[in-house]
Amino acid sequence: MTAGEGLLPVADRGAVRRAGVRLVRADGRAFAAALLLNALASAAGLAGPWLVGRIVDEVRAGHGTGAVDRLALGIVLCALAQLLLARWARYVGHRFGERTLARVREEYVERVLALPASVVERAGTGDLTARGTADVAAVGTTLRDVGPELLVNSVQAVFVLGAVFLLDPLLGAFGLVCLAPIQLALRWYLRRARDAYLAEGAATSRVAEIVAATAAGARTVEAFRLRERRTAASRNALAESRRTRLYTLRLRTVFFPAVEVTYTVPVVGVLLLGGWLHARGAVGVGAVVAAALYLRQFTEPLDQILIRVEQLQSSGASFARVEGLAQAPRGESGGGSAGPADDRIDVRGVRYAYERGGEVLRGVDLTVRPGERLAVVGPSGAGKTTLSRLLAGIDRPGSGTVTVGGVPVAELAPELLRRQVVLVTQEHHVFLGTVRDNLLIAEPAAGDAELWAALAAVDADGWVRDLPDGLDTRLGAGGRPTDGSQAQQLALARVVLADPHTLILDEATALLDPTTARHTERALAAVLHGRTVIAIAHRLHTAHDADRVAVMEDGLVTELGTHEELVAAGGAYAALWRTWHGEHGETGDTDQQSAYRT
Repeated sequence: MTAGEGLLPVADRGAVRRAGVRLVRADGRAFAAALLLNALASAAGLAGPWLVGRIVDEVRAGHGTGAVDRLALGIVLCALAQLLLARWARYVGHRFGERTLARVREEYVERVLALPASVVERAGTGDLTARGTADVAAVGTTLRDVGPELLVNSVQAVFVLGAVFLLDPLLGAFGLVCLAPIQLALRWYLRRARDAYLAEGAATSRVAEIVAATAAGARTVEAFRLRERRTAASRNALAESRRTRLYTLRLRTVFFPAVEVTYTVPVVGVLLLGGWLHARGAVGVGAVVAAALYLRQFTEPLDQILIRVEQLQSSGASFARVEGLAQAPRGESGGGSAGPADDRIDVRGVRYAYERGGEVLRGVDLTVRPGERLAVVGPSGAGKTTLSRLLAGIDRPGSGTVTVGGVPVAELAPELLRRQVVLVTQEHHVFLGTVRDNLLIAEPAAGDAELWAALAAVDADGWVRDLPDGLDTRLGAGGRPTDGSQAQQLALARVVLADPHTLILDEATALLDPTTARHTERALAAVLHGRTVIAIAHRLHTAHDADRVAVMEDGLVTELGTHEELVAAGGAYAALWRTWHGEHGETGDTDQQSAYRT
């Protein structure tokens, strides 16, 4: 298994080979039928040159035209049989390819959905997008077109060479020796092609990642005047992509001309050797003509085989990238097979550092009791979001433990983890489809009453009822657009439907206005009564309403207690509360408060 920096794994040749065998076995009958039909079509095609050789011998022997007419009729019938059998074989092969492609697509989607969020974030959406679109499409072309055609041409080539050996073993051996230059050119090409196409695919992924990231963060790019930097990064990625594409093109421009020049060598060689043997009475003219025609006929399937082999290098690299997803890290079931004993969350001695940065958490200890509402506040960079990711099992601590019910959160199976802990951030997504479709993602069995109840819980039922078709109104491209606050409310409604044991809100209501945000948070608290709610708070009314407040500074929990206890203690939280509440009231938002945002 290999992988580029920041990219998902790439399957090695052995894994790709095993995956191919597995796909063939999944539809073995269709594959065997295609192979049999191709063999029959090739056998029918072999009769033509042999019958031509017979015609030559009949004419030289001075026999009448009746024998020639019968042989000519046989050629026509065999050609017709070959046409019908080849057409049937391609039909069966294409159906096999389409069914197999469907399996590849389904496996890809299942594997993507099984990836931990941390793996997806490190890989980037560009790599996943490139693999799921261009690479899967290349694999599909191979399965639908290249594979069946390669099978047809391979069978034809084997049968043609076999026919030459049956005519005369010496002519067959000599014709095979004359193919040596093609073998040398093929070996030269294959040694370089796979790595070249893998590099091309990785470069394509980097281009897709940069374009996706720039488009998604367009406002940030403009706000921080990063246009020139992003443009330079895009140009560098495009230059690398162009370089890799030119290299694969150069390989093809060397390989194909070298091969095409040698196509005539076997035919010329057999004619010269056949003439020499005929002069000594070792072989008849008909056999020499038939052998030459066979080898001339052999160049057509050989040419197609080499073209398909070249295409297989590209699609094989794509298949290695698609199949590499099976080797990506996944959530481990570990001790989560029996499930946590309860909903108690314990954080003990947790330290964490990102790959390209200093230590963010420096020994955090925290216990969250089942059913508790905990608010986490602190200045920007204190580690609040990092802690929320560890609590949600997205990342693993560098040292220390994060457990729920005694089980490490990061070792819970993905399905169990999603039922146990859900992290909701201000990042959200409205899927193409209706409002109903967007909600049923969380609970496919939910009825309309449950959907409306979830919308009401997040104060979204009003604007949904005003839509032309209510729950059946299409959203997104081609439908009704949604603003940031509506999309965020839909995301929160999905959380209500999912009904997790523990809910982590990391600025989940940041896009809502203060009044709506507070109403939504209180409505959520009422709906999730009895559930554990951990809120990464940037509005202090969230901390005021919580059962306890944890204050984070410089990667440590420096204060922990109720709102009243912390205000009375006169520490950092008390200073923040007095400034925020005294000067601006509950809806204020001072610079000091802003400093406490994630």
